[in-house]
Amino acid sequence: MKNITRLITILFGICALMLLSACERPPIESKQTGYRGTGMDQVSNPRTDAQLAKINELPPAMPSSPDGPKASAVYKNVKVLGNLSTAQFGAFMVSMTSWVAPKEGCTYCHNVQNFADDSLYTKTVARRMIQMNQSINGNWGDHVKTTGVTCYTCHRGNNIPQNVWFNTVEKRGGNMLGNTNGQNDPLKTSAYSSLPNQPFSSYFVSNASAARVIGDTALPNGHKATLQSTENVYGVMSHMSSALGVNCTYCHNSRAFTSWEQSTPQRIQAWHGIQMLKDVNSNFMTPLASTFPSNRKGPDGDVAKANCATCHQGVNKPLLGKSMLQDYPFLAPSNSKPKDGNQIAKN
Repeated sequence: MKNITRLITILFGICALMLLSACERPPIESKQTGYRGTGMDQVSNPRTDAQLAKINELPPAMPSSPDGPKASAVYKNVKVLGNLSTAQFGAFMVSMTSWVAPKEGCTYCHNVQNFADDSLYTKTVARRMIQMNQSINGNWGDHVKTTGVTCYTCHRGNNIPQNVWFNTVEKRGGNMLGNTNGQNDPLKTSAYSSLPNQPFSSYFVSNASAARVIGDTALPNGHKATLQSTENVYGVMSHMSSALGVNCTYCHNSRAFTSWEQSTPQRIQAWHGIQMLKDVNSNFMTPLASTFPSNRKGPDGDVAKANCATCHQGVNKPLLGKSMLQDYPFLAPSNSKPKDGNQIAKN
């Protein structure tokens, strides 16, 4: 009898550990960020914050002098950043290598027998990614502010950023449920919820829908949204919350989720971030489909694309708001493509 009691106690303990393994150990901290009584608090865990701070440490900078001959005058086939001095150009190549391919080194993009050779697809991609950095920093200040981005913001020492997405391919054949739209398959991308785990193709590419389900008037004549589109909206909102490590009330007033006037300023900034992702995925990533080999593509034959977690990686400001552009100012040209802020009402 004692052995049976001991066995039951052990099994109960194991079950309790399994159930509580997904819960955060207290104490946790909360800070009121909005109107009193609306639940507009941001919750944080000191232990998680310490881990995130370590993950978001800046890599050492590579100082260089702008003096001396230009890279385009010394090296062959320099199609971007040719206006840098050879010292700046060399230092940036070393930095870029450590950010994207620390194990492979220069050979990840270059034929070391002929550095001017363009035979490696990674070199073509790298050129385009430099231009993408310049576009983000020059044209999307409404989202990235003066902090900006570099290759390290997303890559963090990995050839492929850890947080990217591909189109999903509907699985058919013997499945009585048909197209489940990625539901009940919890993934980190959707905050481990039972909501659609890949809603990004609905919102983070050009001509995408607005992430909105609540109308201004009552049914049946008001705004209508299907159950599936509503689930997609909640899926992408869960992703954004998880990617930034924040609650819904970081952007929304809980008493009036749809009201822009009663929302926090971060909601406007988040809207610009969604528009930025549309630009990045549609104008920089997707056109590279013919450049990438098949082993770097998704099941639909598409290339990896960005979402909020690609840059943010669990914090509301990538790299905790620390800028690297003071060391790489050539990645931040002046704004050359102004945007109409009035588009908020339409998108």
